[in-house]
Amino acid sequence: MKEGIEGWHSDPVHLGLDPRKVNKLVERAAQEVESGLLPSVQIAVARKGKLAILESFGEASSDSLFTVFSSTKAIISSALWLLVQEQELSIENKVSAIIPEFAANGKGDVLVQHLLTHTAGFPAAPFFPLDWLDSRRRIERFESWYLNWTPGSTYMYHPSSSMWVVAEIIERLSGMDFQKFVKERISLPLGLPDMHVGMPASEVSRVLPVIHVGETITDEEYAAMGLPVPGITEVTEDAINLFNTESFQALGVPGGGGIMGAGELAMFYQGLLHGGLNGNEIWNASTLQSATQILTGNLLDPDTKQLANRGLGVVVAGDEYRNMRGFGKTNSAQAFGHNGVGGQIAWADPESGISFAYCTNGVDRNWLRRGRRGTSISSLAASCLAES
Repeated sequence: MKEGIEGWHSDPVHLGLDPRKVNKLVERAAQEVESGLLPSVQIAVARKGKLAILESFGEASSDSLFTVFSSTKAIISSALWLLVQEQELSIENKVSAIIPEFAANGKGDVLVQHLLTHTAGFPAAPFFPLDWLDSRRRIERFESWYLNWTPGSTYMYHPSSSMWVVAEIIERLSGMDFQKFVKERISLPLGLPDMHVGMPASEVSRVLPVIHVGETITDEEYAAMGLPVPGITEVTEDAINLFNTESFQALGVPGGGGIMGAGELAMFYQGLLHGGLNGNEIWNASTLQSATQILTGNLLDPDTKQLANRGLGVVVAGDEYRNMRGFGKTNSAQAFGHNGVGGQIAWADPESGISFAYCTNGVDRNWLRRGRRGTSISSLAASCLAES
């Protein structure tokens, strides 16, 4: 049984949830496992600082852990929020003031804020994760990067590059490895020892391996939908498969290598809603308010053609197109979170007080089906409140 998470359970009715609505959510989450598409799924719903449900399907048990890919970004970002809260830095600081070597190749005007809002200007900058283990090599990488646009002028998702810089900032200002900082300042104070960024070797056997499932959308199918064929990015199947290796799991790639269960992820977001858990404050109200405000203004996501709606390392639901940002249609405009490339879902909704997480080790090659599934499941999760 997982260490820590079992103590967070409470009755869903006591937490203000409707059992019938919760059951509909559970049934919907099980569908892809029952149909044979996904090997496993785990979901969790939390409210009022407690875990209402934790359900596992297929190969998963309550003890299973999952790679949550880009859902990790919110966790790493929340670590940086602490340094801002403690006045160790400002989001308006130039990155080069903290990492002087980063200024090479005209990057001197990149701000900390740009790293967290995907407006820094180097979305495809190369960095092989294991280079992190060599401090000289990682600095050489930073120095070699160049800008594709003026920082702050354009939004484009940075799959991993900017978070390596965030991790470097955390290490330089805190004096400890970023993995240790997350563990000692966030995971353990929240009472979530199984929320890992950097997996201990003794626990690796609990991690379900990532498996690719389904078929990709063909060029003809894209044409029939009137959509362009997506370009090739760094998020390839081969790159994803590396997260099954012990070296990557031990590293805890800051842009996508977090490992945990749905319960830990949902409770992390309860921590964000309440500033901490069990009366242990981690983030103050001012920090959380600043971090979850939309900072990208009218900048559009080039893939969806909708507003990017980025806060400091999180996505904010916003307008009626929130489903195109990874939320359910029934989420409030204030909901915030960060999903993962494999279909992982993670968000909190301040209006309802609900936080939700969906984990799977099956990466569906059909991104359209994956997106529709996420919208459907999040919509049901966001609607679980009992009528007053």
